Order: sequence, then structure tokens, then C-alpha cells
Amino acid sequence: MRIEFLGAAQEVTGSKHLITTNKGKRILLDCGMFQGKGMETDRMNRDLGFNPKDIDFLILSHAHIDHSGLIPYIHKLGFRGTVYCTPATRDLCAIMLADTAFIQALDIKWYNKKQRKLHLPAVAPLYEPRHAEECMRRFVTIDYGHRFKIDSGIYLTFTHSGHMLGSAIVNLEIEEKGKKKRIAYTGDIGRENNPILKAPEPFPECDYLITESTYGNRLHEESEVSEEELLDIVKHTCIEKRGKLIIPSFSVGRTQEIVYVLNKLYNEQKLPAIPVYVDSPLSVNATQIFRLYTDALNEDVKEVMQYDPDPFGFNTLKYITDVTESKKLNKSKVPCIIISASGMLEAGRVKHHVANQIEKPSTTILIVGYCTPTSLGARIQQPGLKEISIFGMPRKVNAEIRRIDSFSGHGDYQEMARFLSCQNKKHLQKIFLVHGEAEVQEDYAKYLHEAGFRHIEIPQKKEGVEL
Repeated sequence: MRIEFLGAAQEVTGSKHLITTNKGKRILLDCGMFQGKGMETDRMNRDLGFNPKDIDFLILSHAHIDHSGLIPYIHKLGFRGTVYCTPATRDLCAIMLADTAFIQALDIKWYNKKQRKLHLPAVAPLYEPRHAEECMRRFVTIDYGHRFKIDSGIYLTFTHSGHMLGSAIVNLEIEEKGKKKRIAYTGDIGRENNPILKAPEPFPECDYLITESTYGNRLHEESEVSEEELLDIVKHTCIEKRGKLIIPSFSVGRTQEIVYVLNKLYNEQKLPAIPVYVDSPLSVNATQIFRLYTDALNEDVKEVMQYDPDPFGFNTLKYITDVTESKKLNKSKVPCIIISASGMLEAGRVKHHVANQIEKPSTTILIVGYCTPTSLGARIQQPGLKEISIFGMPRKVNAEIRRIDSFSGHGDYQEMARFLSCQNKKHLQKIFLVHGEAEVQEDYAKYLHEAGFRHIEIPQKKEGVEL
């Protein structure tokens, strides 16, 4: 059996790991899109490292685009295998992949306009909305904890990873030459104290472990501290400065967490009486899906729902889908909170909000999750930054730039290591660290070694290993 690391190898996007069994079956773990490097990612996304027609099974850990975003692309190129995931992941992919196709179309249109001015050839999008719709027919859902036979000698079980709604640890049992090899792929590991989701659950013992390392050298603040910090930033921006608080946030997961915390502050009569806008059609649809899967929510949220049936809505909160209403927010002088996608500031409506407001000292831009080093969301956080280019135009950075890490859906290095301790360290034959920057992975590997884990490897992109 062989595994190839085709994405998220010494970086944090483009998750793709290909298993080829001795019988020639090809199992792809995730099929994510590279993000955060502008049009450079277009070239990276087209270089798959495999022929989509050869893939028998695609096993999806969760719906985030850096793990699922190229499924319509490989479908377009001839993939006709089966996509296995949890029910919530399937429902989220149905809206997220369509949204990604729409955003691609807008980005390509703007990029090709520049190409024409330079007398350079136009670029076609990776895929169109119809491919996002068609690929959903390939999805088959499996509930958590159900051991499912996907082929002769190949069994799949999903366990809850706590990263986002529907996210799962992929547990594979593959029989070869009379021996069973157990492979676990964590996808992304969630927080022990996620504001709205259950904590990650222990997963079956494995021989080979493929695990993320995004926050492999960082610790998060306690959630209670973050709630107070968020409230302080709201008061400082909207009451003292009479400005706008702009929160770039991923539409699925992060947005719902922030809304839930604001809802909690509202119920406690701590939140100032200011308008709060969730300006993202995808966030609106995703929040509806969250309302369908209350079993995935933690006990705190369920307790709140005893007296507040909708933890994702309150009187001063408004969800916006119409683009005209979105544009009006830029002209309005009323202090408010705007939560909008994308979290890395690479695309979507929030990029327009930031472009319109970043030169105003009354504005605060609050980063609440991980941003790849090359993304606008990361670059905007550089200390002492005076100017930055947005949509090809230089903008003075007069707004306050703040950050709260603990809203991240990724566990920090201590949380991840504690979670992995459900495994028998002596029985683990190899641990592969993926989904992390190279320097961070080196730090995390040292920490894991100090915690008693052995046989830790950090694969390079396109590296293959025999199991």
C-alpha cells in the first residue's frame, strides 16, 4: 500500500492524500482547493497529481473548501467514483461548492479584464456552477460510528472531530495479504471548548496516523477571556469611536460561533444596542443547516435553547443576502458590526467592506481565525503597516487591526496532543504531519516527541510513502 501527499504538505490548504492499495484501488482523502495566493493558486489547483478517472473513492473529512473545493473540478475531468462523508458535510457541500463556483466566476471576470489590458490570454474558471451541482450526485452519507464496507477488504468509520458541523476523523481498515492495516486521518481537529459544537471524540486505535498541525506552536486564550475581549472591542469601536467593526469570518462555523457569542452577550444585556449584520448569502444558508443538526451542538447551546429557541438570532441582528443592501452598509455612517466572508479576506463581500473602510481611523478590523501567510488577512496584520493593496489599489491603513485567536476552529498544540493521546503511542507505526506551515510542523513534531509520540514524519508535497 502506498500513500502520496498531494496537498496541504508543509502548508495549510489544498488537502489531498492519495492511498493506492496493493489491489490497485485508489482512495483519495479530501480534495481541497489551494487558497490564499491569488491567481498562483489557479496553477496549483490544476496540477492535481493524479488522473480523476482513476479515483475509486473520495473520503471527505469535512466541507471547508480547502478540503472539498476541487470535487467539482475532478468531476468535470471525469471522476465517477463515490464521495463518502457525513450527512451534515453533504448538506454543507451542496451550498459551499455552488458558492465557490460563483466566486470563481467573479474573480476570473476581474482577472481576465486585467489580462485583456495587457494583451494576454483569458483564463477559464476551474469549474462552473453546473459542475458543482452535478458532483453532488456522487455523494453517499455515513453516520458517525457506523462501520461501513466500501469495497472488498476496505472498511470506513467516521468519528466526530469537533472542527465544524459534520467534520469527521476518517478511520480506515484495509486488509492486504491477510493482514489488516488501520489508517486514521484527522482532517482538522476542533477545540476542546468550542462555543457551539461538541468536543472531539476519541477515535479507534490505528497503525498509521495522518494529522493536522495548523496551530502546532501556538496556544489559544480561554473562551471566557475572548468573549470579554470581543465585547471590549465592540464598545471601543462602536460606542467610543462611533465606527464600524468588520469581522472577516468563514461563512460556515466561525460565523455561527461569533453570532452565538453575540447572542449570549445580548441575552445577558451586555451587548450595546447597535445593528449587527451577517453579510453573506452563504452564511445565511449555512446557519439554516446548523439549525437542522442540533445533536451536533454542545450541552451549553442546548441549555440556552431551553429559553432561547434560536441561538443564532436576536433583535438587533440582521442577515443580508441582497447585494444592494450590502453596498448600503459601506455608505451608512451608523456604528455597527459587520460579519462577512471570507475569513482570509481573499474574496467575497468582506473584501469590499475592508477596502471601503480601512482608511478610516474609526474602523476596526478584527481577525478571528487562521490566515495563510500570503493571504490579505495575514498581510493586513503586519505590525506598523501603513499601506496595502486591495483590488489592485493602494489603501492607507488607518483602521485598527485586532486579532482574537480563540475563535479558531482548530485546536492548539496542547489540545491536539491531548486528543491524539487516545491512541496507543507504542503501537503507532508512523505519524504524518500535514496541514501546517513547515516551521510550525517542526515545532509540533518536537512537542509530540516530548509527549511520548514516536516515528513522526513531515512529508513534502507529492512525496510517496510505502505502508
